[in-house]
Amino acid sequence: MNTIVGTWLLRMKTPVGTIEAAYHFEEQDGVIHGSATGAGETTPLTDIVVHEDPTGQRVTWRQSITKPLRLNLAYDVIVHGDALSGESRAGRLPRTRVTGERSA
Repeated sequence: MNTIVGTWLLRMKTPVGTIEAAYHFEEQDGVIHGSATGAGETTPLTDIVVHEDPTGQRVTWRQSITKPLRLNLAYDVIVHGDALSGESRAGRLPRTRVTGERSA
């Protein structure tokens, strides 16, 4: 079972402050799909990959946003039950700490 399935509230600690967004993951025919809503836009998640990891379930994905800046983001998180933690990266910018909890 993919523990990422559901709705999550994620917090990203960026140089411009903490940004919150709602992420929704669902599984259809064995494939994980997702979207994120925050900063006034909803964007699809791409290249979602789930791996078993000794510390939990590792999930990676990509996302393109236009607000507050136009960025291509890459996420790498570990899911621990109803919590997750990891990082995101936007190109050459420094890594951003990501935390989240399941909201549904």
